[in-house]
Formats: sequence, structure tokens, C-alpha cells
Amino acid sequence: MRHPLVLAVPTVLLGLTVATAADWPRFRGPNGTGVATDTTIPVQFKEGEGIVWKVALPGVGNSSPIVSKGKLFVQSASKDGGQRLLLCLDAASGTTLWTQNVPGSKARTHPLNTLASSTPAADGERVYALFWDGTTTALIAYDHQGNRLWQQDLGPFQSEHGYGASPVVYDGRVYVNNDQDRVNAKTGEEIPGSAHATALLAFDATSGKPLWRAERKGHRACYSSPVMRETPDGGKELIVVSTTALTGYNPVTGAVNWNWDWPWPEGTEPLRTVGSPVLWKDVVFAYGGNGGGNSRIVAVRAGGPGTAPKLVWDKSSSRGGFSYVPCMLVVGNRLMTVHDKTGIAGCFDAATGHEVWTARLNGEFRSSPVLIDGKVYMPSEAGDVYVFPAADTYRQLARNRLGEGVRASPAVADGRLYVRGTEHLFCIGQTAK
Repeated sequence: MRHPLVLAVPTVLLGLTVATAADWPRFRGPNGTGVATDTTIPVQFKEGEGIVWKVALPGVGNSSPIVSKGKLFVQSASKDGGQRLLLCLDAASGTTLWTQNVPGSKARTHPLNTLASSTPAADGERVYALFWDGTTTALIAYDHQGNRLWQQDLGPFQSEHGYGASPVVYDGRVYVNNDQDRVNAKTGEEIPGSAHATALLAFDATSGKPLWRAERKGHRACYSSPVMRETPDGGKELIVVSTTALTGYNPVTGAVNWNWDWPWPEGTEPLRTVGSPVLWKDVVFAYGGNGGGNSRIVAVRAGGPGTAPKLVWDKSSSRGGFSYVPCMLVVGNRLMTVHDKTGIAGCFDAATGHEVWTARLNGEFRSSPVLIDGKVYMPSEAGDVYVFPAADTYRQLARNRLGEGVRASPAVADGRLYVRGTEHLFCIGQTAK
């Protein structure tokens, strides 16, 4: 019988980001782990108790908040589709400090997507945002006072689901996984004009100068963000995943260190990767899914000089057993997941993929969970934030109702949990009794 022992939490790779320990500088925080160093976030919260402030956000968007040097950044789009917005708020009070507008137009998206689903990234000096105007995409850098510093136009973007990629910044370089549709999902035919548009892009963070471009084989537009891995020789490599391949790149030159092609047997549908990869020891976890409920996780041991990557384990489900849109959490030697439609949360052994437990939660899930002080905070699309221990048995600690939907992923910084709802931004923390 398994004991409800809370799992040991690994140290966050703080050396991989120039942001301070209190910052949440990109989608899913430091190196995209979803793991916070804060310990004072309340388990239970509601209006007047645990909710420090709540402010209305203009427009609509699935962009997740980030926090850098006491300022919170989040993207939105006007309800008529005519404007794309980057908002800067004071993280302590929720006061809007400035707003930048970029013109746009209405464009087709998936019903669950928006015209502002990208999450910005920051490095303590600048904030970097991707804007899709409905036809083309631009990467724009601002300082913390809202002054535009540089812009790089990335060209046309094509996808049946709309845009949703998020930039990341490491060691003075901004990276964009510019993945696009190369195949019409209904006809199976190549989309004209999209050849060579799919690529991993690197820019100088200070000047915006293009540094390198690594071509990738496109299939279906994927929205996963790169993560940085420390290599055994003390170096670093950028990990990128999409429908076609899982690849480790030299972050300085763009050279391929190793590559693992997703095997999709004849008659099976290549699954879209929306969630970003996560790391455990020398293993990379990648996962994909589709609207029909199919999902798949692969554990791939990273390659290296003279060593090819190796598949460690592979699990598939046709009943919604694993993550698709929500990202996964690595906690000690466990992998935590939740499926979009079924609401099945799961805990798996990282080394083998064997199930430790599963539990069906109420509702659907698009937001990614975060780990705070040994506890998982998992918001549902209905706006219920489930809290349970990161342990070898499931036990619900709280189900906090925000009163509006949540599709964006939370941020954690300076003792506060920030949750973007469909109408408001919530700041959760210790409040006076």
C-alpha cells in the first residue's frame, strides 16, 4: 500500500535564467518548469480572504501573466479584433502602468483559441511579445517603461487553429519556435506558400538582430515553448518539440546536437504538441493530442556527442488519460498530468511511465498546473482551482471557485499567485484577517 508521502521537489534550474528568483519571466516560469519557490500562497481562498486584488482586463485573450522586477505583463486583444495589446501592471497593486497597442484584424481561430494567446517573456530589462495581426507575426521588444526598442517581422503565419506560440529568452538571446501548418488537416495536401516557414529562430535580445535560423519540418502548427537543458559537460542545449520531431540545439549557433523523429505508424494521426516539454534527469518528456481525446506521452533520453537519443517509454490513450493542452509537472521522480476534456489528473513514475494514481476532477482543463510548496494548484476551465499534495496518493485539499473561466496558466512571484480569468486578473496571497 502506498503511503501519502509528499514527493521531494527538485531545485529549479535558476542558473538558466537571468531573472531574479522572485520573477516568473516566461510561460510557466523559470525554464518552463511550472515550479515556484514561494511557500506562503494560501491553499484556500475566496473574495475577501486570500484574494489580494482583482482587476478587470480589457479585451480577450489566453495569454498567461509573467512577472519581472515587480511588474506584471500580459497580452490581450480588443473584442472587435482591431487591436493587440501588451499590458503592464504593478504586480503589488494591480494598477495598470502602461498599455501598448498593435493594429490587427479579425482572423479565424479555434473556438478555444484567441487573437492573444501568446505569453510574453522578460529578462529584467526588456519584455518580448509576439503579435499575430491575423496574417503576419511580429516579435517586438519594449523596455519596462513601455518604450518600443525593436521589432522583427516574422512573415505570414498559417494554421487552422490560429496563433499561440510564446517566446523565451536565455543568455541574451530570444528564441521563437515558429511552427506552422504544412498540411491541410482535412485534405492532407500541402498548403501553398508555407514551405520553409517552419523554423526555430534566434535573435539578439538587445538589438533584435537575427542570429540564426534552424529549419524544421512542419506538419501541424504546434505551440510548445523551448526549454533549456544543462548537458553533462556543463554546457546548455535548447530543447524544441513539435508534431514532427524532438530536437536538441546548440543555443549559440543553432546546430543540431541530436534529433528524435516522432514515429507515427501508418493509419494513425500525428498529434499536435501544445504543451511544452519538461525535463527529468537526462530525459525529455514530450506529449501531444487532438480534439478527439487521443493523447500520447514519450520519454526520450537526450542524445549527446556520439550518442543517439533513445526512447525510454511511450504511452498512448484514446480515452483522455494524459495531458494535451495543459503542460505537465515533474515532481521528484513523478510526472503529474491532467487531460483537457476528461478532467482526469494523473501521477506517473517518471522512469517507467507506470501509473501511480489517477483521479477524475470535475470539468475541463486548458490551464497548466503549478507546484507551490509541495502542492499542485490546478485551475479548471470553469474557474475552480484544485489544490492537492504532490504525493503518491490523491487527496483534495481545496477547490477554490473564482467565479469565471480560466484558460491561461498561472504565474507565481513574490508570495503571490496570479490567475488570469476570462474577465479579470486575480492576485492571490496572504491577506489580513
